[in-house]
Amino acid sequence: MVAMLFIVFLILLFAGLPIAFCLGISSLVYLWMAGIPLIVIPQKMYSGIDVFVLLCIPGFILAGNLMNRGGISDRIIRFCNALVGHIQGGLAQANIVASMIFAGISGTAVADTASLGAILIPAMKKEGYDAEFSCAVTAASSTIGPIIPPSMPMIIAGTLTGLSVGRLFLAGAIPGVLLGLGLMVVSWFISKKRNYPKGVKVPRRLLLKEFFGAFWALMLTVLILYGIVGGFFSPTEAAMVACVYAVLVGMFVYKELTLKELPAVILETAITTASIIVLVGLANLFAWILTSEQIPQMVADLLLSITSNKYLIILLINLLLLFVGTFMETIAALLTLFPTLLAVALRVGIDPIHFAMIAVLNLMIGLTTPPVGVCLFVASSIGKVSISRIARAGLPFLAVSIFVLLLVSYIPALSTWLPNLLFNR
Repeated sequence: MVAMLFIVFLILLFAGLPIAFCLGISSLVYLWMAGIPLIVIPQKMYSGIDVFVLLCIPGFILAGNLMNRGGISDRIIRFCNALVGHIQGGLAQANIVASMIFAGISGTAVADTASLGAILIPAMKKEGYDAEFSCAVTAASSTIGPIIPPSMPMIIAGTLTGLSVGRLFLAGAIPGVLLGLGLMVVSWFISKKRNYPKGVKVPRRLLLKEFFGAFWALMLTVLILYGIVGGFFSPTEAAMVACVYAVLVGMFVYKELTLKELPAVILETAITTASIIVLVGLANLFAWILTSEQIPQMVADLLLSITSNKYLIILLINLLLLFVGTFMETIAALLTLFPTLLAVALRVGIDPIHFAMIAVLNLMIGLTTPPVGVCLFVASSIGKVSISRIARAGLPFLAVSIFVLLLVSYIPALSTWLPNLLFNR
């Protein structure tokens, strides 16, 4: 019956059904074949979503949508272009830095690709950048979004395991900056080789003007992190504070958000949140079946039968997650695999915060790899370029992402130093 569970799941997955339907239908088939009452479905779905910290998800999504609708993307891009536009491949560099800043608002890679790509991909093409390069750098840089806090995948990881979401948020700060700097170096070399344009260095006065234009956006990230680390509010409360802040800034500071737009923004947030919550609920049902069949224990025993060496286990987990990330959506992969692999990691002495960062970074890389690289699809639709061309253009960015992954995997302090420092461990 377990074999049938996975067979149905894989058939539906490769048939192109949404991952939530794959999890739900395969679970339904298993329950029917096992003779288990179907009342289990709503029970397990509800227990999976009845978690207080999950309220972070609609909160941060709404805050990001409000800030985006309030003109924040334009201001961030103008500031980044003024800051790094004079470097070779200036718009590509601005694209990456903008993603690093926007990461502190949205917490999702797809939102970064859609919001920034809609502006920067056409602008880069107009300036003479190859279309596939413009799409590739946008997709690659957007993966920084769920690493630099706040982060939707980190919220899911914390929900699944009881780990501190505040610690998980801080764990991504240094790896996120490292990834951004690595992508900037690659962009510089490619731009130098292809003679992509660069802008003139702006006067300090203009740079300060653009900085103050983006100041309120930058302060949102500071507000969230300072509030959580300082103990003023929980991650869930931080998401609600961020929403209020976003409304005030959009309406009274930037004055681009109106009351008439609020229902549309709330509806967009509700649709996005509903799809995530349904996925969480059905994945909890799927995970309950796996646990009841002792699949996690079997996977752990299999990995540990190969080797008990911590560094080899990290390598095997990286290879597994990189492979899974090529065909499974990030949150679904976390929901189905993270608790199992965390158990393996703990048995060989890997810090759980460090492991969470490894897992999330692996799955972020999967967003830019075919066949189910969601960010590739978004960039492709904006730039009107085929997925295969973007994937080829993105190989140098993929290489540097894997290099950063290896650094994070084998230097635990990159993930654990900041949380330990600020939480006084």
